[in-house]
Formats: sequence, structure tokens, C-alpha cells
Amino acid sequence: MKLSLVIPVLNEAEALPLLFQAVFPVIDSLDCDCELLFVNDGSTDDSLDILARAAEADPRIKVLSFSRNFGHQAAITAGIDFSTGDAVVVMDADLQDPPRLIPEMVRLYREGYDVVSPQRIARPGDKWLKRQAITLFYLLMRKLVDKRIPPEVGDFRLLSRNAANAIRRFREQHRYMRGMIAWLGLREVMLPFERQARAGGETKYPFSKLLRLSWTAICSFSALPLRLTMWLGLATSSFGVGYLCWAIYMDLVRNRAIWGWTSVVSLQCLFFGVTLVCVSLIGDYIARIYEEAKQRPLYVVNQAVNIDEAPQDTGRAIFLAPRRAENTIHANRI
Repeated sequence: MKLSLVIPVLNEAEALPLLFQAVFPVIDSLDCDCELLFVNDGSTDDSLDILARAAEADPRIKVLSFSRNFGHQAAITAGIDFSTGDAVVVMDADLQDPPRLIPEMVRLYREGYDVVSPQRIARPGDKWLKRQAITLFYLLMRKLVDKRIPPEVGDFRLLSRNAANAIRRFREQHRYMRGMIAWLGLREVMLPFERQARAGGETKYPFSKLLRLSWTAICSFSALPLRLTMWLGLATSSFGVGYLCWAIYMDLVRNRAIWGWTSVVSLQCLFFGVTLVCVSLIGDYIARIYEEAKQRPLYVVNQAVNIDEAPQDTGRAIFLAPRRAENTIHANRI
């Protein structure tokens, strides 16, 4: 058996030495071959230099470096694309995903599970407001996106080779890996654990980014926002008809005509506001369709260490392999 560890990296220079200290004793204790595939997602600190030096010292370490920041989900995608193991563990570099769980994840994989999902039972390192926001996030995901998405389960997972190959078939631009895995419906088991504080650096998922991820998940796996626009339109139309009936009643029955511009302007602002919201929502869906229609690459790899060539069966990605003998780069479309 061979195990691949996929680790996205974005400005993790402080955490990487601690990660090496934590992960190597774990993989050395496993009775299987291991590879560590780090994906540098456009880091601006010394992360890439640290990874390159580590890869030169240990051939088990492989490094992919993006030409710019393509996002956490794209980095996970690239890692899975280039992984070669019978099982793939996706984990972050900040040690909030504890490497000590890997042996238990491998054991559960050997029992026949395609997906092993560590599930957080506590977040002592997070602030109260963030914990509440994340709880709301998972509630919305289960209600609006897919009820099969387990709560308090992030991207820290083990995927069998079958699951990894299935995920490689998903090539949409706006990606939500947790939803994709849930959509597959493969045999999955939960592994409870307590998430610790970051080993170093700052979180790469602030509240604003969590909101964007939520919207991506909703738009990628649900047409509910479009259905809500219909109900919102019916509600505002009903309100307008009701207001008209009330005005006629006041004029004909109570002999109190409704005069003035206040009510007219208020209703116009209400209706125009609702219309603009609905048009903007539909426009966002159309923009996503337009981006998918362009079929642009999900990521561009411009540096690689201990990786000789790109996989041949993966679409919508670019691998720029530097030529050692010359100071030029040739492009291979994957």
C-alpha cells in the first residue's frame, strides 16, 4: 500500500518546520510507503524555499508551486491530481489537522471505507464568534446544499483511490470539495477529534472568505436561490395587490383617498429593490455559467520538485515544467 499526503500551503513558513516534526514520526511508523505532496498556493513568504530544501533532502517530499494564488480548493484539486497513492489524506499545514490521526484513518480505510472524515467535537483554539459562524455555516450547508454533508467536517479526510479518481472527474471552476465528496455517496465513516489552535501564522479562512465559500457551495449544489426569487416576486406582487385593494377600500368605503407621493415612492423603491436583487442573483448564476463555458484551467503549476511529469488523464490544468539546461519554460497542457 502507498499513502499520499496532500498538503496545501499558503504563507505557512512558521508552521512548516513544526509540521515536519509532527508528521515524519507518524508516517515512519506506518507499514506502507508514503509521499508528501505539498501544493504552494502562491505563497509570498519563505514557504516555497523551505519546501524545496526539504524535498531535496527527502525524495518522499514532492512540491507543486502555483504561478499565483488559485485558492485552497484548487490546491487540494492539484494535490489529488498528482497523487499516486492507494489512499490520499488531505490535510492543512497549520497542524489544526493532527497528523496523529493518520494511522487510525489508514486502519479504517483498510476496513473498507472509501472516505474517512475526522469530525471536530471541540474547537478550543477558535474564538466564540467564529465557532458560532462555523456552526451556522454547516447548518446552512445541510439545509440548503446537501443534507449528506456532515457537520463539523472540513477538508481533512482520507480518500480511497476510487474516491480520489472520482473527485478528479469534477472539473468545475467554482469548487466545494466537501459537497463533491458528499455528492458521491461513497461509504464514509466519522472519526471524532478535538481541533487544536494553529501552530503558527494566521488563519487563511476569515469570516469573509467563509461567506464566499458558503455562496459557492450553495450556487454549485443548489438552485434554491433561484426558486426563492420566484417566491420573493410572488410575495412582493401580493403585497402590491393588497396595498391596491386597501387603497380602493379606503377611497370607496371610508371616503378617505390615499394622497401624496410617500406611498408611491416607497412602493416603487420596494419593488425596484426586489427586482434588482433578483436580477443580480440570476446574473451571478449566469456569470458562473460563462466562466465554466470558457473552460479555463483550474490552476497553473510553474515549479515542481521531485515530480517529473504531469498526469496524462486530467483536464483543465496547466503544468509548466522548467528545463534544467536552459533558462526557459515549456508548457504542457494536462
